[in-house]
Amino acid sequence: MLASHQPLNQVQQIVVTDANSGQRIDNFLSTFLRGVPKSRIYRIIRKGEVRVNKGRIAVSYRLVNGDIVRIPPLRMEAKPEGNTHPGQKLAKILENSILFEDDQLLIVDKPAGLAVHGGSGISFGLIEALRGLRPKAPFLELVHRLDRETSGCIMIAKKRSMLIHLHNCLKSGKIDKRYYALVQGKWKGGKSVEAPLLKYVLKSGERMVKVDPEGKLAKTTFELMESFSQATLLQAKPVTGRTHQIRVHCAFMGNPIVGDQKYGDHGVNGDGKRLFLHAHQLVIELPYKPYHLTITCPMPASLEKICQELRT
Repeated sequence: MLASHQPLNQVQQIVVTDANSGQRIDNFLSTFLRGVPKSRIYRIIRKGEVRVNKGRIAVSYRLVNGDIVRIPPLRMEAKPEGNTHPGQKLAKILENSILFEDDQLLIVDKPAGLAVHGGSGISFGLIEALRGLRPKAPFLELVHRLDRETSGCIMIAKKRSMLIHLHNCLKSGKIDKRYYALVQGKWKGGKSVEAPLLKYVLKSGERMVKVDPEGKLAKTTFELMESFSQATLLQAKPVTGRTHQIRVHCAFMGNPIVGDQKYGDHGVNGDGKRLFLHAHQLVIELPYKPYHLTITCPMPASLEKICQELRT
């Protein structure tokens, strides 16, 4: 467990226990400094104001049992818990979007347009909203991520042991994730696309991904669901879990996802349609169940409407 919170204007020295071993430092601090903006947390890590065992660390550093984390004094007060509660409209949407919940795992149908967490100019995301809805929950952490404009199934661990288990399953390919994607034109990619992906940053600071021989191995399998005159509905299964993988692989084949403002044809996607990418199914191996848990999430009405318009 975390130590009891001290005032933010004092230096804090936190000893990491087994409960937090393996957790990324930014997520650890987000939980410990509840109410402090994620952008502020990133800043104090990158400036070296946060130290682990008296040394500087990267944002991606994972804690080890026994680590001593130094948290600098912050010239601000954490927001009262009441201010972290999402608005009534969002709270109702999220409560109605719960697909599965037990004492270890929460699976939610994330709405399109909601970031998974705050930071980089976004003050409020899914995980902050869920923590606001469950202020007494001792532990809520994202297991994986979905792009802001992608809707559908996302897992939130309610225990450290479940987070570690699911991370191991993701690394070993034991979680089956399926997406619906509507792409422009007749699909050219066949049953699978295997192309290495490399992250890079534009001069504007925008982070992008491209197919590059120097990139990391990335493979996506595809199943054709329905063909239209000018588009194709696919079911995509990412075999690896790279950033923007499905979007970049589709664009690489000359079939960008409809509504993709980042990797698509801006002339076609300039009509304001949302990204047509929806995480519709998860098949998960859980240590306390004798069977695989299968969670499905229907296509949102807004996307179903687009398909219906294409049919007619």
